[in-house]
Amino acid sequence: MTPALQRPTQALAGLLAAGPTLVVSGAGISTDSGIPDYRDATGRMRHTSPMTFQRFVGSVDDRRRYWARSHLGWPRIAAARPNTGHLAVAALQAAGRLSGVVTQNVDGLHGAAGAVDVIDLHGRLDTVVCLDCGVRRPRLELGLRLDAVNPGFRAGRLADASHRPDGDVVIPDDDVAGFRIVDCRRCGGVLKPDVVFFGEHVPSARFRAALGLLDRSASLLVLGSSLMVGSGFRFVTAAVRRGLPVAIVTRGMTRGDRHADLKVDALLGEVLPALAAVAVGRTGPTSHDAALAG
Repeated sequence: MTPALQRPTQALAGLLAAGPTLVVSGAGISTDSGIPDYRDATGRMRHTSPMTFQRFVGSVDDRRRYWARSHLGWPRIAAARPNTGHLAVAALQAAGRLSGVVTQNVDGLHGAAGAVDVIDLHGRLDTVVCLDCGVRRPRLELGLRLDAVNPGFRAGRLADASHRPDGDVVIPDDDVAGFRIVDCRRCGGVLKPDVVFFGEHVPSARFRAALGLLDRSASLLVLGSSLMVGSGFRFVTAAVRRGLPVAIVTRGMTRGDRHADLKVDALLGEVLPALAAVAVGRTGPTSHDAALAG
């Protein structure tokens, strides 16, 4: 542990020692796994024009554009592995230090690291849902179907593509024009990744279950989130109403800074392994962790 991290790490460990802590994580915890985040250190969006639910359902051209770009970007998300931050959170949970893990991310990496009963607040990219009949199918299946109706589409298109945090890539519109999308095999309905798009609400039962975890928590620990999205920020305001201390660990400013009892502006890949070492006596990832991450 570096001298600069010693004091904030001890403070975080003291917070966890006072009772079970609810972890709410954002995109910043997955950047070390090769997945870009949404915002810079000032909280501004790195990319413009994110796909909205209204555009997706209202325009076949927007759906074609989304699926073409997502089809190219998905293999990078699928290949991502948990990093030391995810592994540290799983270790803290296994040691009984956490009341739960809620993530705004859609990459599934907390579960892959060994965390259990994770609430994926915004859904999962590895699942596809039909908006008409509600059937859910694996993303792998959809990828095979898209490959079948778009032979050769992947070839050569990723060389200069810019990856985005929601799993798609930026490619020229000319490359999108001929892309064919597929419909639900059961009912012919519109297929959508099983994630919450901008302009769409988190399912109420899921959000209530996640927020309810605060009722058996002694504190809230926010990891790698700017809290600019309302569904994340509400955990901070709910914790404050309950009189629970709030700690935030991320790079740069967040919407919740004024409510934080402890703010650590540092890399999660440095802070979380050090916290796990102090809080549960770990000195680093185990061989089992290494196998998960590799």
